[in-house]
Amino acid sequence: MLQKAVHEGERSLLSGNEAVALAACHAGVRLGTGYPGTPSTEILETFSRLGGDARWSPNEKVALEVGLGAAFGGGRALVTMKHVGLNVAADPLFTAAYTGVSGGLVIVSADDPGMASSQNEQDNRRYAVAAGVPMLEPADSQEAYDFTRKAFELSEFWRLPVILRMTTRVCHSKTVVEPRAPAMNAPLPHFQRDLPARVMIPAYARPAHRRLREKLARLEGSAAEGWAWRVVEGEPELGVITSGVSFMYVREAAPHASVLKFNLVHPLPVEVARRFRQKVQRCVVVEEGDPYLYEALRAAGIDVEPRPESHRFGELDVARVRRFLAGEPEAVVERVAGKPPQLCEACPYHVVYKALQDRDCIVAGDIGCYTLGVLPPYQAMDTCVCMGASIGVGLGLRHVLPPDQARRVVSVIGDSTFIHSGITGLVEMVYNPPPTGHVVIVLDNATTAMTGHQEHPGTGRQLNHEPTNRVVIEELARALGIRRVHVVEPRSGSDTFARVLDACLEAQELTVIVARRPCVLVAKRLRELDKRAAALNAR
Repeated sequence: MLQKAVHEGERSLLSGNEAVALAACHAGVRLGTGYPGTPSTEILETFSRLGGDARWSPNEKVALEVGLGAAFGGGRALVTMKHVGLNVAADPLFTAAYTGVSGGLVIVSADDPGMASSQNEQDNRRYAVAAGVPMLEPADSQEAYDFTRKAFELSEFWRLPVILRMTTRVCHSKTVVEPRAPAMNAPLPHFQRDLPARVMIPAYARPAHRRLREKLARLEGSAAEGWAWRVVEGEPELGVITSGVSFMYVREAAPHASVLKFNLVHPLPVEVARRFRQKVQRCVVVEEGDPYLYEALRAAGIDVEPRPESHRFGELDVARVRRFLAGEPEAVVERVAGKPPQLCEACPYHVVYKALQDRDCIVAGDIGCYTLGVLPPYQAMDTCVCMGASIGVGLGLRHVLPPDQARRVVSVIGDSTFIHSGITGLVEMVYNPPPTGHVVIVLDNATTAMTGHQEHPGTGRQLNHEPTNRVVIEELARALGIRRVHVVEPRSGSDTFARVLDACLEAQELTVIVARRPCVLVAKRLRELDKRAAALNAR
């Protein structure tokens, strides 16, 4: 189905992620970078399948920096991540708004209302305001395609990075897409030196900040044009202002209402809302997440109603929107208890968590499959904050707890997560060692399992599974000066891992245990890839 959509005018049923990837191909994107994270993962995978140059980066900060470099060189770049990934990429993002770009740079932030697969449900529309960059928000796959291409046009015209805010529902739902002809005028990469624009020392950054605010003001003025918003004429008794997928819920819940949908959510063309408000008797803001639109409109002196505070949590749907537009209270939904998620039966993590449970370890955990160790039967994870936090949190516990408890603290982190943001934690461990030492367990299953088994720098394979240089975790640990480094294969029926763990806990030294065994779900694929690589090397 996706291959058919490559041709102009051929209607296809695509997910929002597939639509973004197709638009990137049609826009002449030179480089796609990112870090896998649900709900955004499929964008770069699809872009690669369509022939695009797509790369997994160690983390989102690096991905954005690589994309920014490509845009400095005049090439169009697409950078993808989930909402919490933008936290990691925020450092270059804020300054990139000052430096601007030459080639188009579009950053996909895939938010996760309802936390289907995330540790929080932050609303990244706030990032557009804080960083001072334009943001577009599609409602379906057709808009995901159209807005991606529009974002590259805006980026190059205003010479600014542009954020495309997706949500889980838009990323994964499939709607009809009718693509346009591929761009024939994508710029050829070419570097042109511009020190005042690209080197953000204070003397250059101060005028750059003024230029940024002037651009945003002009952009808001130009957004009075129809591309930045859409009005659906309806009865004047009820007007609704909305954006993104909430527009779909509103249209079904209140088909007779007048609706103003913002396509550009920053800078927000508030004067359009002011004119719309004058035409309706009652005006309600419907949006998922934070009351972003409501607060912006009220700050501009526009009399609008917010949705109930209870609707700040989780995803909206047609029934919820219909009830609060009618003034009815939020329905109490009794959730049917389902089967909780659990580690695969043959997962090597069982051996690790059983050993941690038996020793009553205090476990600082991390993001990944191994987070399921918090659930029965093990309940062997005491903290989980963000990618890479396990090592820093474990060190903090070691520093302050009484010695009898400190000696039981262990940090558990996966191989992909370690590459993402655990390395700096290991540097902290070497630089500021606790008196009782510390034990870090890297669960190396040779893949980024939780998001669909993507590659990372520790696997020795690129996004398309072709071989490349490999970061060897145990060698990195030794290079940092950690003397006690063990590589263990955790196997059911073997006490090897437990014996190594006991020795490391008793030693009270800085220790890294690499528990290495491939995920059972990719073991066959890994064997095939290894055979193919061996055959190529033999030629």
